[in-house]
Amino acid sequence: MAYTRETKMQKSKKNNRLYCNVLVVLCFLFLKQVYAQYGTQSGDWTSYGGDTGSTKYSPLNQITPQNFEDLEVAWTWTSIDADLDLDAIQEINEAVRINNFQGTPLKVGDRLFIITALNQVAALNPITGETLWSFNPEVYLSGSPINYIGYHNRGLAYWSDGENERILAGLNDGYLLSLDASTGLPDPEFGGGKIDLADGLPRATRDVLDWTGAQPVAVVSPPIVVGNIVVTSSITQARPINRERPPMWVRGYDITNGEHVWDFHTIPEAGEYGVDTWEEESWRRTGNTGVWSMMSADTELGLVYLPIDAPTDDFYGGNRPGDNLFSQSVVAVDALTGERRWHFQMIHHGLWDYDPPAAPNLIDITVEGRQIKALAQITKQGFVYTFDRETGEPVWVIEEREVPQLPLIPGERLSPTQPFPTKPPPFEKQGLTIDDLVDFTPQIHQEAVSILENYTYGPLFTPPSVSVPGGNRGTILRPSAGGGANWMGAAVDPESSVIFIPSSDSISVPVVVETNPEESSLQYRRISYGGARGPGGLPLLKPPYSTITAIDMNKGEILWQVPNGSRAPSVERNPVLEGIDLPPLGGGGRNPIVATPNMLIHAQNYQDGPLLIARDKTTGEELGSIDIPARAIAAPITYQLLDNQYLVVAVLTEPAPQLIAWKLP
Repeated sequence: MAYTRETKMQKSKKNNRLYCNVLVVLCFLFLKQVYAQYGTQSGDWTSYGGDTGSTKYSPLNQITPQNFEDLEVAWTWTSIDADLDLDAIQEINEAVRINNFQGTPLKVGDRLFIITALNQVAALNPITGETLWSFNPEVYLSGSPINYIGYHNRGLAYWSDGENERILAGLNDGYLLSLDASTGLPDPEFGGGKIDLADGLPRATRDVLDWTGAQPVAVVSPPIVVGNIVVTSSITQARPINRERPPMWVRGYDITNGEHVWDFHTIPEAGEYGVDTWEEESWRRTGNTGVWSMMSADTELGLVYLPIDAPTDDFYGGNRPGDNLFSQSVVAVDALTGERRWHFQMIHHGLWDYDPPAAPNLIDITVEGRQIKALAQITKQGFVYTFDRETGEPVWVIEEREVPQLPLIPGERLSPTQPFPTKPPPFEKQGLTIDDLVDFTPQIHQEAVSILENYTYGPLFTPPSVSVPGGNRGTILRPSAGGGANWMGAAVDPESSVIFIPSSDSISVPVVVETNPEESSLQYRRISYGGARGPGGLPLLKPPYSTITAIDMNKGEILWQVPNGSRAPSVERNPVLEGIDLPPLGGGGRNPIVATPNMLIHAQNYQDGPLLIARDKTTGEELGSIDIPARAIAAPITYQLLDNQYLVVAVLTEPAPQLIAWKLP
């Protein structure tokens, strides 16, 4: 009998295990179905980059190269920032401006969601543009914007469990906001509607504003959602006067109850992996090193990918000797725990503000017959670092190469090497020689050579130098500290495994000066970005000034590179060029790209007539254009509703910016 009873018990346990396994599978399939909505296959645009892999790709194909120029305006929406009493607000905060509209909408079901320059959130009817609800968090009451370019916000995140829906936003005053997507009301379970991201951060004190009058923490880019966890980035003062700054940890919160789940220490603390790369215990005082741009995530692997920025100060590292992990790295963390799975540091002991500027692109590739779930991180310096996104193993060899060690600012200790990918080739020109200078005529070229004698210049990673009045004007960085690539990121064609990168061939000169020790604990600091104009106000470099590059990521080879537009009106109007036959100038700017099955779509920002462009994916040729009423800087989106495909982008019209939606007649 004992044997019989034991057998029944064993059977019962087996049945229970089977039942539990079935439940787990069913839950997984349900969640997979729910999160399938978080891409573009349904015709929606539910994450900043279309999907959490930041592909900026949509399978919609109703709009084609043949009918692109037939598009008509379906609706316009004027930013609700214009409805505020701006005169009264500017009496409280004179820094308030509404024209830095970088927001990219989300489209989910029968609603479109947008965040304005002043961080107001609104839901719109995606067919008519009618405002359904709006919420004003009044960020302008918290002091000056922390970022020197002013109030701005790039986007939102969406979450649903199949019943409840939330819109999540990181705010310029350093709070994480959760709104009911149906009503626009703050979620009372989520910390009363918002959570203070300064809470628990070392050296982040709300009651002490920094020297600009700003709070210690801000958010300018959207959070990202994996399961029930929202992961948020943050930034602090980008031009500090003191070496002591708060570290900008990346943080995870439970969307259902606002619980703080985890922190990833972007600057390691005592006993943690990488703390030894902060010599002289500089981790105790150094800050910044957050994520200012967008993040991406692989929801199947449960990993979030963090493009981590520069430490305090961007251009002088004498106060933080060592390689400074995890600054200027891409880091994969577990979305549920924040645990580091892998990382790669792209700049050791950064001095050039070459932080990874955009979300890593997730792209499946086939290299020499081997299928790889890859991650491609584009950079300001013009590289594409490519990894297996599960393991962090480089797809192609990355070499540590010696880099220039002079000039040397007193107290600085440079890294002797930096990592260079062997594939793909750089998509932007790197370093500066006399041969790179503008040469429309021999006289113009010689004048450019004379100008260059006032600066320090050389190959990529030539270190910054001290700017001296009447003497050396500093080191020319090429690409500039703005890139190369920037937050506009890249688009991916998942069918061909091609990545499309908008970039700029530009230079910058960080004006680095010695400080007064009575005013600053930084011995040297960057006070501004200087320039280096060429002869007669022309650019110092040869054109093209902006390009789009297509790279076959199966082979690690450039397919094509074209100027973004043939013109550059500000250059063409220069009287020194009268009668000169100019090459394609590529003056259309560096704008985000959307990829579809049959074309690329992006803005082209000529001063005398901005356009929306359709471009051939296989050659880069411009196929068509439509006029837009003002410059666009935000990323466009496309979605489908009631058998119509829409194309929407934010434009900087006056007196208030707008969203404009187009569709076919």
